[in-house]
Amino acid sequence: MKLRRHIAERGIEGLLLLAALVSVFTTLAIVAILVWESVVFFRSVALLDFLTDTQWTPLFDDAHFGIVALLSGTLTTTTVALLVAIPLGTVLAIYLSEFAPFRVREVAKPFLEMLGGVPTIVYGYFALLFVTPLLQRIHPDLPGFNMLSAGLVMGVMIVPYVSSLSEDAMRAVPMNMREASYAMGATRLQTAVLVVTPAAFSGLASSYILGIARAVGETMVVAIAAGMQPSFTFNPAEPAATITAYIVQVALGDLPHGSIGYQTIFAAGLTLLLITLLFNIAGHVLRRRFREAY
Repeated sequence: MKLRRHIAERGIEGLLLLAALVSVFTTLAIVAILVWESVVFFRSVALLDFLTDTQWTPLFDDAHFGIVALLSGTLTTTTVALLVAIPLGTVLAIYLSEFAPFRVREVAKPFLEMLGGVPTIVYGYFALLFVTPLLQRIHPDLPGFNMLSAGLVMGVMIVPYVSSLSEDAMRAVPMNMREASYAMGATRLQTAVLVVTPAAFSGLASSYILGIARAVGETMVVAIAAGMQPSFTFNPAEPAATITAYIVQVALGDLPHGSIGYQTIFAAGLTLLLITLLFNIAGHVLRRRFREAY
């Protein structure tokens, strides 16, 4: 009996190890493919031109390979999305964690999580067909494709990620911290804002980093609502392409394997991977610092 139990436990441990190794191998394989194809790309394109040229026209006869044209669109739509998602998601998390009655919380959370399950292509057409005409009533000169409507809808789309993780972090704060604040005469609002939120900041930082990664990697909303023409601009009222939108555009074409145009998607993908990695490292540093502080 003991031998059978020991064999079963070893088998389960082996399966868990195998699952972990599969995820690690998949990540390493993705990185290896991106690096390998990008090395081939940079044999034909100078790294300095890639990082400094403000034009991105790799499929034209007069080819330019300035990734900053795609980076500007990616960073602009991400910034607009975060200006919506972080304040709204944090306020929702504070309300659900500290103020909402049990019945309200049990009804509101499923609706918030349902927003995260809506297909992104639906959000894209919602931005194009509803948000953009609405914004054009306020700003008549706004073009049909623009980064503002795409960013606003992306912000609404990632609110559930920010609010859900932030609420979990706030509810994990020990109750004795709240009770000590109440004993000092603080109100519920003061306790929530000045005690609970700082104590849960490591979890809040994780939710913000997840929101950033979600916004940076979003594809369909920006491809549909922001336009597909690369343009070096940080004006959200103008159309522009993002890195993910360009990858979709090229992936739908008939470029031959091994051509310089085909290899641009790997260089763009590697750039996107490095941006996400930098944000994750920053989030890890923030979490460690605030965990030590509290």
